[in-house]
Amino acid sequence: MSKQRARPVYTPELAHEICRRLTEGETLRVICQGEEMPAASTVRLWVLDDLNGFAEQYARARLVGYHTMADELIEIADDGTNDYVEKERPDGSKAIAFDAEHVQRSRLRVDTRKWLLSKALPRIYGDKVTAEVSGPDGGPIKTEEKAPLELARGIAFILSTAQRTEGA
Repeated sequence: MSKQRARPVYTPELAHEICRRLTEGETLRVICQGEEMPAASTVRLWVLDDLNGFAEQYARARLVGYHTMADELIEIADDGTNDYVEKERPDGSKAIAFDAEHVQRSRLRVDTRKWLLSKALPRIYGDKVTAEVSGPDGGPIKTEEKAPLELARGIAFILSTAQRTEGA
């Protein structure tokens, strides 16, 4: 039988603590695992109900937390302290060996944060995609100027064709 903990009631102090920890890059799930913390679903309801202006405070804390995660990317990528480990050979001597598992875990941590940031803040951390429209063979787009009478005939033709199509 699982023991249910009492749900903490919203207080400005509790809201501030949750937001402080969000700004440090902690996830809401991790924060809410604490003994005196509400369930993550409760915090989300506080946001939806905008208790005492909590929605704006929460949104700002999330934004700062995402930037904190971006800072962590450099730290994770630059940290090579456990990339090499000391291993014992069969003859009992020691050797320094590359720890591929640790490096892969670091790569996963970086890639996960990059993905999250690109989705949460695409204008800042997403891939910039631009489209360029050009004419034939990459040249400039050329427009043809038509006389007003010629334009009017073209419009009349399109309208009469549409009228016949609707009547069919």
